[in-house]
Amino acid sequence: MSLSQLLQQILNGLSLGSIYALIALGYTMVYGILKLINFAHGEVFMVGAYAGYFAALGLGVDQAASGGGFPLHLAALALALAMGSAALLGMAIEYLAYRPVRNAPRLTPLITAIGVSLFLQNAALLAFSPNPRPYPPILRELRYEVGGVIVTNVKLAIFAVAIALMLLLRWFVQSTWTGKAMRAVATNVDAARLMGIDVNRIIRVTFAVGSALAAAGGILFGLDQIMINPSMGVLTGLKAFVAAVLGGIGNIQGAVVGGLLIGLAEQLTAGYISPDYRDAITFLILILILMLRPQGLFGLVRPEKV
Repeated sequence: MSLSQLLQQILNGLSLGSIYALIALGYTMVYGILKLINFAHGEVFMVGAYAGYFAALGLGVDQAASGGGFPLHLAALALALAMGSAALLGMAIEYLAYRPVRNAPRLTPLITAIGVSLFLQNAALLAFSPNPRPYPPILRELRYEVGGVIVTNVKLAIFAVAIALMLLLRWFVQSTWTGKAMRAVATNVDAARLMGIDVNRIIRVTFAVGSALAAAGGILFGLDQIMINPSMGVLTGLKAFVAAVLGGIGNIQGAVVGGLLIGLAEQLTAGYISPDYRDAITFLILILILMLRPQGLFGLVRPEKV
């Protein structure tokens, strides 16, 4: 493989990895506070992609595309509508499915999460049909060649939007009162409650933020992969979960790094070995990280009282 081909795979890997990172943030935030693996998160990502699809169509993306391009402010509005819809879905899932079993044995919330995932998959199949749909041209693709590397405005936009959302999340968690309350609840729920923090509200906000980021990932995935379908959240959600485990589940920075590494590993495997193994490499990484460093790259081993 030539240098230009290597750079092409790295560019594609960073673009795809940034999508995985957005989804992985939802896994890691929920786990950091509730110690719950939200296996329905991949379906929230799928619903967010469809919400963006219908929002773009409702805003007239077809007419705009035929006239030369979809205005950026309408693209931003479609993104905001999809993120808002997914945030509401995330809060509904937390309130209806997870809150009633919050204090149950750990296996109960896990089974509940799988049940919610299956319910959302089948509801999407009924609502949207199983047929794949081409994603609307929210961004009109422009291609540039730089040193033999094909760079498109869509790939650059995906990476830029993902990084901007990650930086916004970092500011939110580090600098706002709600973000500080989230960190307090993640550290010690009982102590946070004694300090006057509304724990239910913070958990609700955590689900809303994580789900909104997943919806943004859904729209970016649609732009990158062109087609969406009701089953798209299964494999993509699992890969994002692997990214969260790789970075250290519960660690926000780790989820970002893990997502980028998974995206790069996929693209380099497809380029150097075979596209048939691009999915397998993700789960090989999961096996290796669980064997060699189960706490992840940035995770810490903490003693647990029993």
